[in-house]
Amino acid sequence: MTPEALADLHVLCFTSPRPWTATEFRDLLRAPGTFLATVADGFVLGRVIADEAELLTIAVHPDARRAGHGARLLRAFIDGARARGATRAFLEVAADNAAARGLYAAQGFTECGQRPGYYRGPDGRATDALVLERALTDPASWQNPGT
Repeated sequence: MTPEALADLHVLCFTSPRPWTATEFRDLLRAPGTFLATVADGFVLGRVIADEAELLTIAVHPDARRAGHGARLLRAFIDGARARGATRAFLEVAADNAAARGLYAAQGFTECGQRPGYYRGPDGRATDALVLERALTDPASWQNPGT
């Protein structure tokens, strides 16, 4: 996917946090350690620095949700992070995003922190961000929970 296509899909998926621009995607894709995985209706963007991975964003077209694309993309992130030497993965999720929280929990992510009022919606309402983590070195975690 091109940076423009990533931005076009991102705008369909996010209002809070705000969708990213093609320029932001282009810059991230050029950064060391950043990697992208795609499916027909979605993508995941991550990066590895030293032995830690961060899921930067994951997006699935609204019309294609609940079809397993998110789980496949999350597995691609985990596999890509592990292949790049990461031993631990982190991500942030809005506390009120039940669907995403369920997806992450099914793949073994657990809460390790909270950022109060981190996200702002278009209406100005603040939402907490939950910081989630998952070990990538434990062979038991290499299973594919929830699928």
